[in-house]
Amino acid sequence: MRKAGILMPITSLPSPYGIGTMGETAREFVRFLHKAGQSYWQILPICPTSYGDSPYQSFSSYAGNPYMIDLDELSEAGLLEKDEYKNIDWGSNPEKADYGLLYNRRFGVLRKAAKTAEEKYQTELTEFRKENHKWLSDYALFMAIKDEQNGVSWLEWPEILRKRDNKALAVEREKLKDEIKFWECVQFLFFTQWKKLKAYANENGIKIIGDIPIYVSSDSADVWANPEQFQLDDNLMPISVAGCPPDGFSADGQLWGNPLFNWKVMKEQDYNWWVDRIAYQTQIYDMLRIDHFRGFDAYYSIPYGDKTARNGEWKEGPGIDLFNVIKEKLGELPIIAEDLGFLTDSVRKLLKDTGFPGMKVLEFAFDSRDTESGYLPHLYPKNCVVYAGTHDNETILGWFDTISEEDAEYAKKYMRLSEAEGYHWGMMRTAWASVADTAIMQMQDILGLGKNARMNTPSTLSDKNWSWRCLPGVYNDTLADVLHQEMKLYGRI
Repeated sequence: MRKAGILMPITSLPSPYGIGTMGETAREFVRFLHKAGQSYWQILPICPTSYGDSPYQSFSSYAGNPYMIDLDELSEAGLLEKDEYKNIDWGSNPEKADYGLLYNRRFGVLRKAAKTAEEKYQTELTEFRKENHKWLSDYALFMAIKDEQNGVSWLEWPEILRKRDNKALAVEREKLKDEIKFWECVQFLFFTQWKKLKAYANENGIKIIGDIPIYVSSDSADVWANPEQFQLDDNLMPISVAGCPPDGFSADGQLWGNPLFNWKVMKEQDYNWWVDRIAYQTQIYDMLRIDHFRGFDAYYSIPYGDKTARNGEWKEGPGIDLFNVIKEKLGELPIIAEDLGFLTDSVRKLLKDTGFPGMKVLEFAFDSRDTESGYLPHLYPKNCVVYAGTHDNETILGWFDTISEEDAEYAKKYMRLSEAEGYHWGMMRTAWASVADTAIMQMQDILGLGKNARMNTPSTLSDKNWSWRCLPGVYNDTLADVLHQEMKLYGRI
């Protein structure tokens, strides 16, 4: 069945407390999606942000982002008094998240809530800790030690802590037991709200599409607790790191810096690390988008310490073997494969063999530097998900400001765009009218916003990245009615 959805990060929702949260404004957005004839709400990873404020660089691939915990919900649950958070300055710009300010002010409020929750929800907390022990124990200990070590990467911790000496960790667990309880309780608060929000979305006919990065951050509980799963030397330093090679868009390529997987060890262990990770993610989302899917076929390996990606080389990944094991252990899963970038025949075969829908991005279809584009709508298979652009791209209007005149004219002619309709509406119309089973549009494009609303520019560090927020009142009934008519016109409801 043909369906549609909107890409809107939770952090981008309106809120008086500095960043989007899982409270009433999230439920309001769910109601908007329902009225607009949408079937999906696609979000970005909900894990804690770390380096560069990116949700793709997290302290844990299992934990939830403390910033997304709604403070009003905590107050209604009797965990906070309103004057404990309403009089705090959460920032003066409603269109931008200030992560530095959030870091300095949010946790003080959460500590007050956690202290009360420990007394009020003893039974529920015990059950939560038991159910999530496999990841929660290491994560909470990791965060407690990190705070004790003034926030430095675990690679800079004393050797007995880096290498997880049992006696040293036992000492830390006793010394930091109150801090460990705090970090565990924060996760309890997060997932209590998350389950409530997801249930509300599902009750309103909306499925949530989650996002899982293929790689994890070097400075994470994932790597610290499972070093054998990664390409590390005897001193636990990365041997090689992830990225993308130079191309027509970047002369130096992209240097992501994530540690690479030790696929040999993973295979010997029947890919249990990946099976556990996918199983967990498919429990908390309705569908799952796997970022950088081509890295499972072949991955780009860059020597650790290099300043660019120029000296990297392609190496063989696990291929279909990994997904056969996942299917055998978990069954058929609702997964979207992010198969963007330079694709080889082997990547295309892997996508076909998995049966996962791939992604098509309209902004890629009209680039004259790419003479073999498969992104033009008349080339789409039905089993795909089409986007005008993703979180890593310009908004539609921002894109038209940056592309060449030649490419702009081609796009206008192909999609029959006009200023009267609005280029953004015309481009989204092209996606909705395509044969793609699913069409997902960025909220910024539905609102007709320009380049200042771009979510992220890859391989850059900027306070503009990941900070865009939506103003209150913009997703209203009038806009929902317009979208509903479009969905009905193009058979997506």
